[in-house]
Amino acid sequence: MKIVKILSILGLSFALSFLFEPVASAQPVVRPPIITHAFAVDKGAYHNGYIWKVYIEAEAGDADIFRIASVMNQPGSGAYPPDWINLKSQYQKHLKGYLQWNARNISGNFLEGTMITLRVTILDKANRESNVAVFNLTFESGVKDQYQLPAPFDQGDISRLGYINIDLMPPGGFSTQ
Repeated sequence: MKIVKILSILGLSFALSFLFEPVASAQPVVRPPIITHAFAVDKGAYHNGYIWKVYIEAEAGDADIFRIASVMNQPGSGAYPPDWINLKSQYQKHLKGYLQWNARNISGNFLEGTMITLRVTILDKANRESNVAVFNLTFESGVKDQYQLPAPFDQGDISRLGYINIDLMPPGGFSTQ
């Protein structure tokens, strides 16, 4: 009888342990920044001094937005090291503006029709990375830089967030002659 009582108590304790087991605390969802809108023309003038504007809008996640990373990829040369744009404090929660890239060493150094790829991400102060916005640009003669900006970039003045400081190398590198 004593054994039956002990087994009953153990069984009841075991069953109750499932009923009153503490609920495991859920891990907090960490929200990185997010690029919500992006735009850039896909054809650019085939000449030195061409200015390419890359428009982005982004929202902060759980930490303030800190900087923008840009990586350019060129056929025959591969990916260039990232270029960093540290942002002003006014852009910590939300940013909308454009990145400016000034094309140099284009005419005569590249074949017309050369396409480059730019990848842009936003990083927050916790070094979490946003989604990636990918842009392609093909150099062509006779391209007029007249285009209609899509929403939300068509609403008033858009600020320049910074310059992309990446200079392309001609295929095969520069001549030393």
